[in-house]
Amino acid sequence: MSNQQYLSVSALTKYIKRKFDADPHLQNVYIKGEISNFKQHTSGHMYFTLKDEKARLLSVMFAANNKGMKFMPENGMKVLVKGDISLYEAGGQYQLYVKSMAPDGVGDLYLAYEQLKKKLEAAGLFLAEHKKPIPQYPKSVGVITSPTGAALRDILITIKRRYPIARIIVYPALVQGNNAAKSIAKAISMANARAESDVLIVGRGGGSIEELWAFNEEIVAESIYDSDIPVISAVGHETDFTIADFVADMRAPTPTGAAELAVPHLNEILERLMNRKNRLTRSIQEAVNFERTRLTRMERSYAFRYPHKMYEQKLEQLDKTMDRLGRTSTRYFMKKRDELNQLNDILKKQHPEQAVKNAKDELQQHAKVLRRAMEAIYRQKSQQFVHLTATLSALSPLKIMERGYGLVFAEDETLVKSTQQVSKGDKIAVSIKDGTLECEIKEIKERIEP
Repeated sequence: MSNQQYLSVSALTKYIKRKFDADPHLQNVYIKGEISNFKQHTSGHMYFTLKDEKARLLSVMFAANNKGMKFMPENGMKVLVKGDISLYEAGGQYQLYVKSMAPDGVGDLYLAYEQLKKKLEAAGLFLAEHKKPIPQYPKSVGVITSPTGAALRDILITIKRRYPIARIIVYPALVQGNNAAKSIAKAISMANARAESDVLIVGRGGGSIEELWAFNEEIVAESIYDSDIPVISAVGHETDFTIADFVADMRAPTPTGAAELAVPHLNEILERLMNRKNRLTRSIQEAVNFERTRLTRMERSYAFRYPHKMYEQKLEQLDKTMDRLGRTSTRYFMKKRDELNQLNDILKKQHPEQAVKNAKDELQQHAKVLRRAMEAIYRQKSQQFVHLTATLSALSPLKIMERGYGLVFAEDETLVKSTQQVSKGDKIAVSIKDGTLECEIKEIKERIEP
């Protein structure tokens, strides 16, 4: 086989692609399936897989085709799509190029409505704590709607009928069509910037979901949420619920209902004022009558008729009081004088001079006691001394020596009490009654005990 019989991959792929593109059965095909592996690129292109129980089909929907979609595809969503089957040459795989998409089972607007409602609810735009109170007596009411619509007419008639003293400011806006949402949001921003309305009514008359769709747009919901002026939504009829109704500070079933909620009924206010005026007048009259009766009773009282007697009675009462005060004060001062005397006595006893005198007296007493005790001890000790002296005198060696006894001392002046203390030839001293005998030992004779 020659080399010219071989095809390049790109040539074969391009040939197959032309086959796909030329086949009318692969153009504008309608397919239903479940979305998986959904991913939207930063360029806006959507890449996903359509699948059913037995097959999968790679799909792409370019940004130019999905730009006007009201809902966002999600994994698991069943959809109806229309597109062309072609070959992606770089990958060598066929895929579906989707040109339009709709939810399978529900409308795309309803799906978009549910998705946005779920998103804003999760963001907290519907929380009651964010709702601003509607002023009870607004001086001016701002109306954001079509200047040519029946809703504006109904609102104007209702407000002028109920509360003609209110100023009505109309902020014209488109309420239907592609630019309606931006127009409504712009009008809300303008009303807040001018800050000349106490409350805003945002709405329009009834219509299909497509005609009311501007009030389901996120830009309108955020404008209402960001409004510093309280907003009453008035879109469609009683059964129509839009995203604006959930975000608004108050929902009205109709534009006429919004006007009734925005302003009170002047006649009812006047009637309430008249009733309150009558009640106040009756209350004042009753108070005046009560005070007048009390004044009359006071004028007829004893004090007003006989004031001098009241004065005399008071003088007498004063005299008695003065007497009682004098007696009481006298008893009081006498009692205080006695207490003072007692305190002076106590103070004198505690005075340092008296304390010194008492100490001196006590010292003299102690001195006398001490002197008597010393004298007694002296006498006792003198007697003991005499007795001991006599005893000592009786035991004195001198007395013994007077009877002929003597004391023998060795040369070292120790008292010789035994023959064992001396030796033959030692010199000893014998102390007798009237002197000392210096002697020398010639012989030692020990006494033989019987």
